[in-house]
Amino acid sequence: MPVHSSAVGKVLDVHHVDMTARKALAYAAGIDDTSTYVFDDAREGGIIAPPQFCVSLEWPVVSGDLAYEAFQIEAAEKVRGVHVTKDSIFHKPIRPGMKLKTIGTVTGVRQARAGAHNTIKLQTIERDSGEVLVTSWTTRIIRDVDIVGGEISNEAVPRLPEASGIEQASDRILIARQMPHIYSECADIWNPIHTERAVALAAGLPDIILHGTATWALVGREVVRAQCGGNPGQLKRLFSRFSAVVIPGQEIKISLDEPKDSVIGFTVLNHLGQKAVSDGIAVVE
Repeated sequence: MPVHSSAVGKVLDVHHVDMTARKALAYAAGIDDTSTYVFDDAREGGIIAPPQFCVSLEWPVVSGDLAYEAFQIEAAEKVRGVHVTKDSIFHKPIRPGMKLKTIGTVTGVRQARAGAHNTIKLQTIERDSGEVLVTSWTTRIIRDVDIVGGEISNEAVPRLPEASGIEQASDRILIARQMPHIYSECADIWNPIHTERAVALAAGLPDIILHGTATWALVGREVVRAQCGGNPGQLKRLFSRFSAVVIPGQEIKISLDEPKDSVIGFTVLNHLGQKAVSDGIAVVE
């Protein structure tokens, strides 16, 4: 079925979470981040969750029943969804003990060559204070599906700052064969194309693939290590454009640009030299 542009403006499922040290530590373990700020809950002042943890709170919203009802797609079309971009602005750290609410709204639908392109805006809010902790925009394409009703966008995503474009450092990281399984459970984000090879092959993929948000999170970890003295509270924005798949059991190459003011550009190459992440931007303080 085609995606209806009437989806724009629809409010999606609301997800409530009482934040715990267990959730924060599990997510940190899932991206192999053992820095004191996120992994030593005995430290003075306690821990904060890795900023990238926001995806665990957002997943039930973007994959909830109301999301698919808004787009009026059939169950068989759900598996055609491809993550295109992930952009999060971190206003304030998430800490154990907080009571959180994550909300989402469809802000755009347009026809892309590969299918129906859609944008969802998400906000994670501290319920007691009403403060917005994270604002995210996620875009995806539902492959081989058209739209009806024309292109509609009711809110523009904030402009990305400009990076230097001058590579400063790079590092190769082995993505363990079991990482998608660990990340699925630690982040509480499950899609069988990441963990079940038979499902991935049936979907036309060459193998199970690493979650785009896991690759995004790994880059955030590396930026924090290289530019923030290990303090994830200094990471203020993280944007990735997903361009090619990452196969577990293979290496990726993360390249960070020379900082331009507080902006660091980055790319991620998969084992074939393809850009798994292109046009990446991190903003730090």
